Amino acid sequence: MKMVIFVSANLSSDSVFWYNDPMQRYVRQAAFTHVGEAGQEILGKSRVAIVGVGALGTVSANCLARAGVGFLRLIDKDHVELVNLHRQILFTEEDAKKGVPKAVAACSFLASANSEIQLEPVVAELNADNAESMFEDVDLVLDAVDNWNTRFLMNRVCRKQSKPWIYCAALGSEGMTMNFMPDDQPCLQCVVSQQIITDSQPTCVTMGILNMTTGAIAAIQSAEAVKILLGSPHIRQGLFVADFWHNKFKMIPFEKDKHCSVCSLSTSPFPWGRRA
Repeated sequence: MKMVIFVSANLSSDSVFWYNDPMQRYVRQAAFTHVGEAGQEILGKSRVAIVGVGALGTVSANCLARAGVGFLRLIDKDHVELVNLHRQILFTEEDAKKGVPKAVAACSFLASANSEIQLEPVVAELNADNAESMFEDVDLVLDAVDNWNTRFLMNRVCRKQSKPWIYCAALGSEGMTMNFMPDDQPCLQCVVSQQIITDSQPTCVTMGILNMTTGAIAAIQSAEAVKILLGSPHIRQGLFVADFWHNKFKMIPFEKDKHCSVCSLSTSPFPWGRRA
């Protein structure tokens, strides 16, 4: 059976010049009760840093850019390769041929989708020398990296700056994400001790990865990001884990470690709620 799609050629002047109204592109999102026009304006003034512009980071950046988050800083030192294209949605074959820096290619793509927001590519590795300056002028940090040392650095800096951040990871068909908020909730060090992380941890190279996994879990991370930016009462607590192949989903609660070296008031060099 053949499907025929009819497209009207009688476009009104309002349709042709829709871009004169900045809110028009967000009209469907603003119609959602928990966003509204007031929430859309908040998103337009919000600033987010995304660390890692790979499978997770491209999805989260795409969601937030199209949602109208006003400023995105994309941080990644790597360049686009052919092996990235099966899951990293903001890149093209031409980017891979030219070896374009991921942060630059992603910002270029997103600028063509939403010219009303600010996009800042940072072609560098997040490290102890630049992390504080990268985060100090944003409202939220998103983790889209594939190594634990960077995550622990993000945790320390965000805790020091009293800033929320969202952990996200994926491997095979399993993805997980957790919000770390600037209040009396556990930090990453409370949940995973840095001492138990080894170089022998499985990776996408050794275990593979489905693009559906990264797409789904990063979209969930992005939803939490919007809720955090809007101050929603529905921000999730605990670790969300999903296995999209075996249809398994669970929530794992965690409690704050009173002896945590990062966030405990008795042991931390920068007590929670205070800037060093």
